[in-house]
Amino acid sequence: MSTCWLVEEQRPLSLESQLPNYRTFEVAVLSFERRVIEAFISLVDYYQEPLQSFEIDATPPRGRPPQPPALRSEESSPATIPHEPIQPRDVEQQQALDRLVSALGDESESLDAIYQLYTSLPPPRVGYLSRNDMRVMLRRMAVVERKTWPSMLRYLSIVDDMKAAAIPLDVSEWSSAMAFVGRCFARVSSEEVESALHIFKEMESEAGIPGNVVTFNILFDMAAKAGKYALADMIHAEMQARELPVDRFWRVGHIYYYGLRGDGDGIRKTYRELVEAGEVVDTVVLNCVIAALLRAQEVQAAEHVYGKMKQLHGARAGAPLPPSNWRDAREIGRTLRNAAALVRIDPAEHGRVIEQASIAPDLRTYRLLVTHHAIESGRFEAVVGLLQEMPLYTVPLHGSIFLALFKGFSMHGTTRSSGWNKASLESVWEAYIQAVDDDVDKLYLGKWNIIWALRAFGQCVGRERMLEVWDEVQQRWQPKPDELNVVHQVMRTILAV
Repeated sequence: MSTCWLVEEQRPLSLESQLPNYRTFEVAVLSFERRVIEAFISLVDYYQEPLQSFEIDATPPRGRPPQPPALRSEESSPATIPHEPIQPRDVEQQQALDRLVSALGDESESLDAIYQLYTSLPPPRVGYLSRNDMRVMLRRMAVVERKTWPSMLRYLSIVDDMKAAAIPLDVSEWSSAMAFVGRCFARVSSEEVESALHIFKEMESEAGIPGNVVTFNILFDMAAKAGKYALADMIHAEMQARELPVDRFWRVGHIYYYGLRGDGDGIRKTYRELVEAGEVVDTVVLNCVIAALLRAQEVQAAEHVYGKMKQLHGARAGAPLPPSNWRDAREIGRTLRNAAALVRIDPAEHGRVIEQASIAPDLRTYRLLVTHHAIESGRFEAVVGLLQEMPLYTVPLHGSIFLALFKGFSMHGTTRSSGWNKASLESVWEAYIQAVDDDVDKLYLGKWNIIWALRAFGQCVGRERMLEVWDEVQQRWQPKPDELNVVHQVMRTILAV
């Protein structure tokens, strides 16, 4: 398994051309959009099945108020409530405040460093900041590559400081708090859903801030992923009652929701509605379709979508690849969120957005498919084919791919003629260690990769080789005590068999 990946320069193709007049240009753009829409719709029609799905009525019920009573009006929103910052008592406090404000304006400053500067202020820390600096700090703390337990605690501690100082939060800050509660763990449980609903109740009932479409998207996503489908339907019904608009994130979230429920026809219906509503189909949307179809046990349909992604990308000269930087991906997502409105406002610009949206496979695409075939189907040849195609789209090495491979060897491994054999495992391990030694980005010796690698060697090769691999790991790994204890426990279990 080579660690060299082909990088191709991609240039987006513009729709602009020397057309005689705007009307001709507009007709050409609309014709182009129709062809694109038909191409994406055909992606769904190819594997459509005549099933009856659970339908969601997009028309809000009549006779219900658009929002709960007694919520704060715009005239008394957090942005309009006066706030006078506390003045530092001495030069030392002033210097600490100046360092924090300076760091907030420096995009290169790490969030850990900013938080340390913030905690250097005396209580009530947030009271020393202007309203604008508070907003900037919370916004920066909310924008992270992955929501983790430490990042959640960091954000919520600032929120608690603001509540203790009677400084109101706006709806985006409340919504970010809910998102941290629900997305800092690999799996959403009932406890996280209850915590998010508690924050939602506090926001609406106590602070008087009505939730918006983002708030309800977050709550719906959490309820669905926790398996609380009745609650998810109630959240959707409340969203309809308030006449909140259906947006791109709502539609994408419902595609995955139907996947969780095993409703392939619901996936297709929601996807078609997304396309026909003028939303831009990109890699993110198609990855969600693949994930939903895999959840619904429609593997061939998911693989067909993957094939169409490659086909449609190859048919567009100079088509861009998905961004490898998470910040760039986030900005593109923010742009696409409002793209559907351009159909009515500026069809020419909408056409340019469609043309510049990437539909090529990315790391998430391959992680979904490799994980499925490594763990569920056990089709070694399918995994090999996917790994061989990754360099064609400049998809880098990543620890999650190796994790899926080690799990595959552990679950399907044998010393006989299967593809999941000793020779293949040794090749994967050699590539993994080489990448770690070469300090490849986002590749390191993590607890779970080590555990599943040890299990894989115990299954495919034997205990002696497993202990040799552990020696290789110990030369490179500096674990925390709790991580080391978990690995030792797994090794004892393997050796006891």
